[in-house]
Amino acid sequence: MEGNTLRVTLVNHSTVLLQQRGFNILTDPIWSERASPFSWAGPRRRRKPGVSWEDLPPIDAVLISHNHYDHLDLPTLRRLAARGDSTFIVPARGARLLRSKNIGPVHELDWGESLSINGPLPGCNVQSVPALHFSSRGIFDRNATLWCGYVIESQDRLVYFAGDTAFGNHFAQIREKFGSPSLALLPIGAYQPRWFMSPVHMGPDEAVRAHEILAAKTSIAIHHGTFQLADEGLDTPEKRLRECSPGGSFVVLKNGQCAEIPGIPR
Repeated sequence: MEGNTLRVTLVNHSTVLLQQRGFNILTDPIWSERASPFSWAGPRRRRKPGVSWEDLPPIDAVLISHNHYDHLDLPTLRRLAARGDSTFIVPARGARLLRSKNIGPVHELDWGESLSINGPLPGCNVQSVPALHFSSRGIFDRNATLWCGYVIESQDRLVYFAGDTAFGNHFAQIREKFGSPSLALLPIGAYQPRWFMSPVHMGPDEAVRAHEILAAKTSIAIHHGTFQLADEGLDTPEKRLRECSPGGSFVVLKNGQCAEIPGIPR
């Protein structure tokens, strides 16, 4: 994108392509057929990625929020690494897995740590921020690595990628520390049953509350509509969000749809 406009494309699930001034960031990329360690079992995608692999532009930075299979998809990361020129950013203690698969360069960030990204965006800085979630890829590694959200700061705007998270006071803390984001990417799916999911996943009504607490100028819904991961229907999060969302500031995109976020000097 020319100028200071940010183009945001929902690829699928929590995979979002952020493009500005020829600089491209990808969040939690997954193009695999299943969110699983197996090719023959596990949650199967119900909708295709909205951007084909062949149409994916060069990716400068890849942000990984945690190591669950629907967020850290090794086959996709291997393909990105093979293309070259991508920097991978993961939560603390998460780099070992990527390096063991020759995926890199990779940088670890603990909560509160940041990394400056070189490119056409002056002063672009990625900071790891807290989330209420957990990590595991097997039976015996629960919480062995960290999980997080990310704040992307530049002269033109503040972007907040929440990753996977339950509702909590970290939203108010993020607003207090960084200010109101121009764009927030907030998860709305995999929330039923509440007695089981509420400690780790927001429901759509809670995502609206987070949007309001952050005072985000625009929020875009993620983590819905591609994989069946919980008891609610595939399209229920979107329908519920539309029922409780205030006005048009909380946007639901279909896979492949774009939104343009104007730059607002900070």
